[in-house]
Amino acid sequence: MPAGSAVPARLLPGRLLTEPRTVLFVCVGNAGRSLMAEAIFNADPPAGWRAESAGTEPAGAPDPKTGPLLREIGLDLPPHPPQRLTDAALDRAPLRITMGCLDRPSCPARLRGGGTRDWGLADPHDLDLEGARGIRDEIRRRIAALRTELAARPDPPAPGRPSGDRE
Repeated sequence: MPAGSAVPARLLPGRLLTEPRTVLFVCVGNAGRSLMAEAIFNADPPAGWRAESAGTEPAGAPDPKTGPLLREIGLDLPPHPPQRLTDAALDRAPLRITMGCLDRPSCPARLRGGGTRDWGLADPHDLDLEGARGIRDEIRRRIAALRTELAARPDPPAPGRPSGDRE
């Protein structure tokens, strides 16, 4: 879809359905932080929004701590394994949030420019369970603020046109 285009819409019998906007959470392995962010956001997304996640160097499986940390708060892992960040995912997402991978060589140039927020969170893989729990709780706090922000936006940016915000 060209930059600045309207949100894609589909005709269903008797009504028009607007596709939700995408928040894309990105980390290196898509095994911990970004999976947790996707699950937490999608548990109660603001109207018209959904989350996806991906990794610049996806792991073979979620980090062993990720599932239990989500279950502690009543959530499950997203239904997909760690997946590679693609141009299509970047194009679909008007809002992109990295978990701290902007300083890594594997981070694509498209994420280094404007339109990407970097939350700069430590990788829970490198932490004990209590430290990883703290990262999960910080993700929950930031997503609560993000939900409030997105719910207050009268007209989110169109897909392919990042918000330009940096955090």
